Amino acid sequence: MDVKVVFFAFRNHEMCFTHLMLNALDIAAKGGTAKIIFEGESVKLPAVLMEKKNPLYQKCIEQGIFAGVCEACSRQMGVYEANQGLPFPLLGEMKGHPSMEPYLRDGYQVVTL
Repeated sequence: MDVKVVFFAFRNHEMCFTHLMLNALDIAAKGGTAKIIFEGESVKLPAVLMEKKNPLYQKCIEQGIFAGVCEACSRQMGVYEANQGLPFPLLGEMKGHPSMEPYLRDGYQVVTL
């Protein structure tokens, strides 16, 4: 599979995010490349998913699917310190937020949720 997808998650909605992880893992399992970026309100989800020991979250970490979490939104939503300790980076190359442009330039399809 020659598919490259980056998911920009904006919502703090655990069920929607679960489906996003399922799709990312499915793409990766079928030979594609999938990445997930926590943006907007979704920056609160890593702590929730870690606390619940969510197996999909753990699998995404193990497979390197999480590209990072928004630095500016982490600060705004009060989770900056917690997100600093994540096993993936804080991103802020676009005025404190992750940019879609490098992914588009690299041939990724961008999906926002």
